[in-house]
Amino acid sequence: MNKRLEQLKQELKASSGKEMADLYIYNIRILDVYTEEIRSGSLVIRNGRIVAVSPGWEVQARVRYDGLGMIAIPGFMDSHIHIETTLLTPEALATVIVPWGTTTLFVDAMEIANVAGIQGLNDLLRDKDDLPFRLFMEVPSRVPTAPGLETTGGVLGVEEVSILLKESNAVSLGELDPPKVLNLMDDYLMKTLSAREEGRICNGHAIGLGWDDLNTYAAAGLSDDHESVEYQELKDRLSLGLRALIREGSSERNLDTLIRGILEDKLPTEDLLFCTDDKHVNDIVREGHISYNVQRSIDLGMNPVKAVKIATINTARHFRLDHELGSLTPGRFADILLVPDMNTMKPEAVFKGGKLVAEKGKILQEQKGSYPDYLNHTVTLQRDLSAGDFTTNAEGERALVRVIDLIPDQIINKEKQEWLPILAGKVSPDISRDILMLSVVERYGKNGQLGSGFVRGFRLVQGALASSVSHDHHNIVVVGTNPEDMLLAVQELERMQGGFAAACDGKILDSIALPIGGLMSPDPAEIVMNNMNRVNEAVKQLGCTMASPFMSLSFISLPTVPELGLTDLGLVDVLKHCLVPLVIKTE
Repeated sequence: MNKRLEQLKQELKASSGKEMADLYIYNIRILDVYTEEIRSGSLVIRNGRIVAVSPGWEVQARVRYDGLGMIAIPGFMDSHIHIETTLLTPEALATVIVPWGTTTLFVDAMEIANVAGIQGLNDLLRDKDDLPFRLFMEVPSRVPTAPGLETTGGVLGVEEVSILLKESNAVSLGELDPPKVLNLMDDYLMKTLSAREEGRICNGHAIGLGWDDLNTYAAAGLSDDHESVEYQELKDRLSLGLRALIREGSSERNLDTLIRGILEDKLPTEDLLFCTDDKHVNDIVREGHISYNVQRSIDLGMNPVKAVKIATINTARHFRLDHELGSLTPGRFADILLVPDMNTMKPEAVFKGGKLVAEKGKILQEQKGSYPDYLNHTVTLQRDLSAGDFTTNAEGERALVRVIDLIPDQIINKEKQEWLPILAGKVSPDISRDILMLSVVERYGKNGQLGSGFVRGFRLVQGALASSVSHDHHNIVVVGTNPEDMLLAVQELERMQGGFAAACDGKILDSIALPIGGLMSPDPAEIVMNNMNRVNEAVKQLGCTMASPFMSLSFISLPTVPELGLTDLGLVDVLKHCLVPLVIKTE
């Protein structure tokens, strides 16, 4: 007999008391996300699914769990996350997100795909059913993100994307940036058509778009966007049928501004979702995961039921999974949080599929992943570098250059034009004005390219920082006050096969190895967190006061976030989708 048919019969029998249930959670109050009521009751679970809510008969169950009067709410969902930027493997990530109540992730693993292609993607995401959270795939659309403007280790073309969209855990085409649509790029438009043919939605990345371009973008079938920074941007997206993902990551702090606007405008919340996008493990442990988005929204004045719905049923509906997830109703998976009250989003107990997976802020069973050895060898510098490679040649006394001007707590930046002195035929940084040297080094052993620029916002007074996490191509990005320390930091990353490094006065101050794809650590979350705290302290010695300096560094190289990006091929004008000269003129 069909296995699922047999299970369904078991569930139906348990739903009427004709067969013993696996789990009975009683003495609870249940949040009904459909009527927005909270009622006293109980939940009956069989085969990982809820089969009855507050039945009128005596329940027989293998396990009985006393909820102690707490409120049962659906498990939280992150509607858009890049696992790799947590710096953890999925197994290690579980130990920090599940105790905070996250039971479902919608993962765009474009980072590992840009490093190692479809094989790397599959090796990271497949065979994860035993994790204490659910993992759904947003099939990466941008591998590479900027063809012709960057070098990547892997490529996902139309054929590879079409194959991945047929996978059982695929729910969408991952975020697609505006130039692919507005410039009518065939391969990327074909990917959207493939997704729609498979009944999948298409995730957006509509950063910086005004109303007219947003119309065109939405007409291509994009379903959502997580790049709203100002409230009007969010409202415009909703007006054109794009669901709005409210993001709160490590370097993208958008929630407060957006939630305040929503509350002041009394905006309906049915088409809002929460996501983290990119959030380091330290920030998750300290403040929470999606629980933080929910809690902060409540603290800002949002009705707690509305805030919980954004993180649960709204997300399930968006991904066309509300028949399986998002509510505590019969037939849905028993992904359940028990919270003390609706103003405290710190679960006392977390269930995934009717199995208790976390209690009192601790995961109950840790897992360790195993990954192929090739993923530990992805950093290959094609040529020997010298300090001179990190400088910019020019003739004259001074040069007018383009500078990437960072905006605090955001990933977007502004293009500024600044005069810098030319000393001994080299354009010199100006530390007094916080204008530092910046380079991106190709790390896949393909062409040995190195792109250079200048950046303002790090406030380094000495030394250099380097990272092999650099969106989305993940070449090595390095910022510094002098080329010698920049070279040393890059060499340290090659030695470790990826990670973060801080150098000063010809010495490595500290470093963290991230050998899995040059993106993730094989270590448990606690070790990675301690290492991050240590290296961040080292960075402070160099004068940088950023809360997440390496996260900020990783986004400088992104050629899809306005206004400028730097890749191994050079400086990119994001909106025009082309390379532009670093030096405008000299005199």
